[in-house]
Amino acid sequence: MSSSDGGGNDRAPRSGPRATYPTERTPSNRRRWFYVASVVVVLLGLGIAVLGYKQFADPEVSGDATAFDIVSSDTVSVQYTVNRSDPDDAVSCVVRAREQDGSEVGRREVLVPAGGEIQVGAKTEVRTSAPAVIGEVFGCTTNVPPYLEPAA
Repeated sequence: MSSSDGGGNDRAPRSGPRATYPTERTPSNRRRWFYVASVVVVLLGLGIAVLGYKQFADPEVSGDATAFDIVSSDTVSVQYTVNRSDPDDAVSCVVRAREQDGSEVGRREVLVPAGGEIQVGAKTEVRTSAPAVIGEVFGCTTNVPPYLEPAA
């Protein structure tokens, strides 16, 4: 063998076919980057799925107005239903009244005590600062503020 094809010695050839086409294959950087990028994409997808589930899954508690009655120019009576996943949780709901242009003219926080049913119906009156056209439930939560908790 001639020295140009790198034959006959144990050193790495400097020229010839063995220098151009190595016999041992080493893992390429492209392949490593592909694996790393694949893992990153899968982890990002799982993260987005978890966030989407938390955002759009059924809420722990919800409140919906079922009826309202304009009692006077400064009072609205609102009937509503509270749905909670655990009947042992106390729930705080914000019930509000709005005037014709949509601005809020009255608001009241209401405590739905623990115990009872998963779905609870209630009714409350909201005092207003101007004549209202609608009464509604703004939202409900299981984070009951201390001033709403019943005295022990």
